[in-house]
Amino acid sequence: MANNHGNDTSSGNDSESSPLLTNHHVAAEAEDEKKSNVDGKTNGVKVPPGGKSEAPASAGYDWTANGLPLGHGSVMGEPMGRSLWDSSLFACLGRNDEFCSSDLEVCLLGGMAPCVLYGSNVERLASAPGTFANHCLPYSGLYLIGNAFFGWNCLAPWFSYPSRTAIRRKFNLEGSFEALNRSCGCCGSCVEDELQREQCESSCDFATHVFCHLCALCQEGRELRRRMPHPGFNAQPVLVMLPPGEQTMGRGV
Repeated sequence: MANNHGNDTSSGNDSESSPLLTNHHVAAEAEDEKKSNVDGKTNGVKVPPGGKSEAPASAGYDWTANGLPLGHGSVMGEPMGRSLWDSSLFACLGRNDEFCSSDLEVCLLGGMAPCVLYGSNVERLASAPGTFANHCLPYSGLYLIGNAFFGWNCLAPWFSYPSRTAIRRKFNLEGSFEALNRSCGCCGSCVEDELQREQCESSCDFATHVFCHLCALCQEGRELRRRMPHPGFNAQPVLVMLPPGEQTMGRGV
């Protein structure tokens, strides 16, 4: 019995030390590794030489020039498309909806007193009372100087076009450059990154205020009135305390 046990032990040791058996195990492990790792990938994930798999890099956000991600609010991290303006540039009378009276007011102010409309737009955009005079008065001065010396309002658009850029960035609206690229596809090749795209959009905002100044002010006024309340309207609920009614004591029977 001892000899048999010794023979078994020696045969086991011989089998473990056999180079053919070792080569067989190495070949089996290599075959399993080939099955699990196809072309150096495990389930679509690249495997480094160390054998540890690394997760693929997630898709990054695209960033606007003012530091806001375009994918803000996207669950998968994909860039979200910009939304359209509520009304077009030449829709002077609005969309004939529940804001019809406000759109008529914007149209009258844009045609007769653009300085008032611009000051109201900036005040609503800044959401701070008192901003109206700080923007309305300089605009009025540039408006008068431009019409007096050059015959048309050529100076005020240089002062007012940043408001259009601020509105577009605040509500993530589609700019003129992006709209032109979407319609004809001829402008996308000239920009390389988001910073250059934003510079082109700002240039288009300036051109819109120079060549279609009153229509631009009216479009911005309609957009702001649909999206933001006026900061001067501070309506708060009022709690009315009613006195209790007259109480009478019942007479016991």
